[in-house]
Amino acid sequence: MPAYHSVFLDEPNQQVIGNFALLPLRTRTRGPAQQLPPITDTTELDIEPSHTSYDPLDEILSLFRANTFFRNFEVKGPADRVLIYGILFVSEALSKIRPGNSRRDAEKSVMNVALDTNFAIPGDAGFPLNQAFEAPKDRNEAEILRQYIMQMRQELAMRLLNRVYSDGSGQPSKWWLSFQKRKFMGKQL
Repeated sequence: MPAYHSVFLDEPNQQVIGNFALLPLRTRTRGPAQQLPPITDTTELDIEPSHTSYDPLDEILSLFRANTFFRNFEVKGPADRVLIYGILFVSEALSKIRPGNSRRDAEKSVMNVALDTNFAIPGDAGFPLNQAFEAPKDRNEAEILRQYIMQMRQELAMRLLNRVYSDGSGQPSKWWLSFQKRKFMGKQL
């Protein structure tokens, strides 16, 4: 069975830096991403890929569990690289949530990771998947990519926390925590 690929592969007029797509996001976080309209007729947990506000972060969270079981992932385009990076970030964020953590404690831990400005981007020596990603052409492109990824990380962290703590008990979902130690493609950020 093949891995699940991004539905945004055929997105027209994608802005690309290196070979990483800068896709529109539904976010309240400042950054270079084009803004999608907020959800008004469904919930964040139930949004469908056909919805106008569905974005790559929704896709990352919905495909995370299925794609973590694959050691190999054939990259079909720039949108798949967004999916790969997002899955790696979700893995890292989940590793910061402890089974007994309250939402507040988990939020501190996960947001510290999301807000950390010392993360590697494609082309940096410490980036784990440089063989699948191209480096930005210049410093300006690198800065825009860093800002986009930072925006992505912050919004993804908040949405992940909403899913991990969605049952209202104040305790993290055992289902989500069962994926803490899984490595996507044998890598971690």
